[in-house]
Amino acid sequence: MNMASPRIIVVDWSGDRTISNQRKKIWIADWSENNVSLTSGRTRDETAEYLVAAAVDTPNLIAGLDFAFSFPAWFVRMQGCERAEEFWALVANGKGEEWLSQANAFCWGRKGSRRPDHHRAPAWQGFRQTDRKFNGQLNGIQPKSPFQIGGAGAVGTGSLRGIPILRELRRAGFSIWPFTATGFPVALEIYPRLFTGPGNKSSEAFRIAHLRRPEYTFLPEDVLAHARGSEDAFDALCSVLGMREHARDFASLHQATDPVRLLEGEIWTPHMI
Repeated sequence: MNMASPRIIVVDWSGDRTISNQRKKIWIADWSENNVSLTSGRTRDETAEYLVAAAVDTPNLIAGLDFAFSFPAWFVRMQGCERAEEFWALVANGKGEEWLSQANAFCWGRKGSRRPDHHRAPAWQGFRQTDRKFNGQLNGIQPKSPFQIGGAGAVGTGSLRGIPILRELRRAGFSIWPFTATGFPVALEIYPRLFTGPGNKSSEAFRIAHLRRPEYTFLPEDVLAHARGSEDAFDALCSVLGMREHARDFASLHQATDPVRLLEGEIWTPHMI
């Protein structure tokens, strides 16, 4: 396979319960052979179908998904799981929705749940190893804890409703990095801030200024218009172009051997970062 030009698909994910909001908030940036599309209008299930169909059409596929592929290792073990795949099954078979809908000692951010003390401390156990490594690298921005299911930047809801999709992709022949021996197609966890950089992404003025950079000038106007008008579309577009720029890094993907990484997963990071 020519690693210089794989097909790269980025999904800016949503954990929203409603079908209408899923269709509004989930954006797919699809890069192949110097062409890029930026589309919305799909549910989570339809997005999974899109990825599976894309892999059939183009086996050298790399999919970047912006939700946590697992939880901290101590929590995974607490659920009686020795492998990430066992944790995915637990979440998919109802435990994830239970954690989202019922008060518990772990998830927080919604009415009636209390934010843990010291939740921003680097050593706080609510972070995975991969989340903590970004502490202080992006002007104070770092991935949120997967236990946060409400409030600004919360990723927990999207993660608990995204993990079942990993099982579908795995059954369809995807490798899920870094858990499984890496072949293609492969799905990776990404963090869009690595590709957008710091700044107020919710500001249209910021998005407009960012998209005036030289690396975006070749893109079709309809693609740029979507990214200017939507933070979700902006994240997807910036991420797919960032992954394309570092496409040669994918040749070095391999299955993790560290037991913590095999339970928690890892945010894919270009070698230069």
